[in-house]
Amino acid sequence: MSVGVVGLGLVGGSIARALQAAAVPVVATDPVSGGEARAAGLTVADDVARLAANRPDVVVLAAPLRAMRSVAAELADALAGEPGWDPTVTDVGSVKGPVREAVAEAGLGERYVGAHPMSGTEHSGFAASSAELMQGVPWAVTVGPGTDPDRLVQVLTLVTGPLGGTAAVLTDELHDEAVALVSHVPHVLATQLLGAVAGAPVRDLALGLAAGSFRDGTRVGLTDPRRTEAMVTENGTWVAPALRLAARDLERLADALDSNAPTHWFFDRPDPVRARLGRARSSRVTGLRPGDGAGAGADETVETVRLTDDWPTELVTRCAQGAVVISLEDGQALLR
Repeated sequence: MSVGVVGLGLVGGSIARALQAAAVPVVATDPVSGGEARAAGLTVADDVARLAANRPDVVVLAAPLRAMRSVAAELADALAGEPGWDPTVTDVGSVKGPVREAVAEAGLGERYVGAHPMSGTEHSGFAASSAELMQGVPWAVTVGPGTDPDRLVQVLTLVTGPLGGTAAVLTDELHDEAVALVSHVPHVLATQLLGAVAGAPVRDLALGLAAGSFRDGTRVGLTDPRRTEAMVTENGTWVAPALRLAARDLERLADALDSNAPTHWFFDRPDPVRARLGRARSSRVTGLRPGDGAGAGADETVETVRLTDDWPTELVTRCAQGAVVISLEDGQALLR
């Protein structure tokens, strides 16, 4: 299939580079980074209307969340100027509910399948993009009641094929709740830690002594604050209660420290997650995947879902329990 990418920042630029490296026909557009991308060897259209003239099979909206409504409206206008063009529309936004609202408002809802690659860095802009950033990463792919199964197949084929990734097929709500915990709240906590140091009288001394724990705990806090702010506010429904829970636990820990009370409840509660992450990291070192047998080279368990009847709902059920789609073959989805 051919792909159009609207927006050439860190993620959009990396997707365009990765698709080009996989020999997928790709045309992109970005009013700011277009010239830079063209110089890097990408095919770049001057605007969305000219991108539409190439009639890509899939259009990826990779604009910032705060610009999604205007970009979706531009694409809708371009579609009107290209009779017979029938692209699937997807995106890379870190929040799914508001993006679905934006594309539906533009009249693109029936074409839309949500997507979010779980990969990035604290940097931004096309200069920070790379093909490697989007190769083989986990994606969330989201569906709604009106999602066209054929368009879902297109997006899953793109993610698990030339991009070499895995896909968790979810509802928008499941996605937004999960990423609040593993992406958005970490951004907030990293920003808070940076802010605490910024206001401390021993700031310069502390920064001079900072080592790995501070670096690892604050890396995402170095992200463009406007990008982080947009992400967090757009997903406020799920971020706010998670922050209240964190604040409650930290207050309880502070009270325990003041009174010399037990604190093991705080430090031991993550044990199930520590064990799972420890197994995953050990698997990466040994070359085994989680679920493999004890012997090297053991076959991992692969399940299948036939692409018949209400198969998108079946995928949501399986993926909500931790399964991911690894490929589409012979009319079925393969999951592990």
